[in-house]
Order: sequence, then structure tokens, then C-alpha cells
Amino acid sequence: MSHLSPALYATLAEIVPDMYVHCADPWCVIGSTAALLAGAQTSAADVDVLTSRADAAVLTTQWASRHEPAFAPGDSDRFRSHFARFRFPAAVEIMGALEFRAGDRWQAVSPGRLVLVGVNGMAVPVPSIDDQVRLLHSFGREKDLQRAEALRALVPAAFTMPVLVSH
Repeated sequence: MSHLSPALYATLAEIVPDMYVHCADPWCVIGSTAALLAGAQTSAADVDVLTSRADAAVLTTQWASRHEPAFAPGDSDRFRSHFARFRFPAAVEIMGALEFRAGDRWQAVSPGRLVLVGVNGMAVPVPSIDDQVRLLHSFGREKDLQRAEALRALVPAAFTMPVLVSH
């Protein structure tokens, strides 16, 4: 795993136990922090968490004193969700039932297969490397494509054996 900044580490230490207690549905960290946790050489300034719509509402109530209601996410023409941003050492952005625009329709974001990454005894769910690459490519932004490439660099090329053909 790449190095976590003190702010990211402190934030994960605070939110992960809360997520396990208060979320009824599966959840996971996505975006730059997920890539960093998978070992990619990248940076992360915030923690993006994919949840169900219901769990996003629960967390908004649970973390009400940290809520930043005036914050509006960018790319609202490209993404929509039950969104909330919270003040922790690193900002936390909850995206309940996240969807992205695929052509002229909205498509639900599916994290795919989740893996658990250990952070000082905490199990943090993130999409598998292949699923992170798929998600980042579907988002299509330049920063996402760069993260996808950093993740691809982690996966060794498949071993190939020359095939001999005899006649």
C-alpha cells in the first residue's frame, strides 16, 4: 500500500468503525483513496464512499455536526447521487446510489468485487483493482484515467509461453 497521509489515516480511523456500525447495506471506498489503498502511486485529498441511498441518509444524520451543506460537487451533469460532504481531517464525500451519465442515460455505479484492505487493524472495503480500473474508465475524466493507469501498473503482465507449431 502506498503511504497514507496523516489526514487520510486519521479520517479512515474515525469513519470506518462508524460505517460498519451505521450502514445496513454494503459500502466501499472508491476514487483516489481506493487507488492509494490498493497500492497505486497516486495522491488523495479526500475519501469518497459509495453507499446505498438509505445509508447515505443515516450517515448524514449521524455526522450532522460535520456536514458541509453548502458544498456542491462538480460534474453534476456527469454524476448524481444522494450526496453529502463532511469535515474530518480529510474531507469525506458520501455518494448514496451513485449514478453516472452514459451517453443519454443514467447508469448505476456498481463497485463489482470488493476486497478488504488492512489499515492498522481496520478492514476497509474497496473494489478489486480490475473493478477500480473499470469504474475509473467509465467515469472518463482525465484524473480518473490517470489513476486507472497507475492501478494497471500494479498488475504484472500475464506470463505467456511461446506456442510452437509443428507440421
